[in-house]
Amino acid sequence: MILDAVFYLLHAALDLFWWAVIVAVVVQLLIQFNVLDGRNRFVWAVADFLYRLTEPAFRRVRRWLPNFGPVDLSPLVVLLLITASSILLNAVRGYMIRGGLYF
Repeated sequence: MILDAVFYLLHAALDLFWWAVIVAVVVQLLIQFNVLDGRNRFVWAVADFLYRLTEPAFRRVRRWLPNFGPVDLSPLVVLLLITASSILLNAVRGYMIRGGLYF
């Protein structure tokens, strides 16, 4: 019913954001190693979209991480947080089912 749809949409959003983080990291690496040309309009549009989508989360995590120089661990921390959120969402759903609040 409605809660099924809510939980499905939340899981789908977490999965989509997880994949967006992976693709953003890969695209940035390919641009940095000159495999993809950042001056290409399509490549730039995709990279800019992914940057705008993932950078707010990365920026919040970077504020709390120590400076590791050229190594950016914020995507890894964001992926771990997404996975933890998914596990928490499953636990909440399970508690709701066992508690009789969810049919």
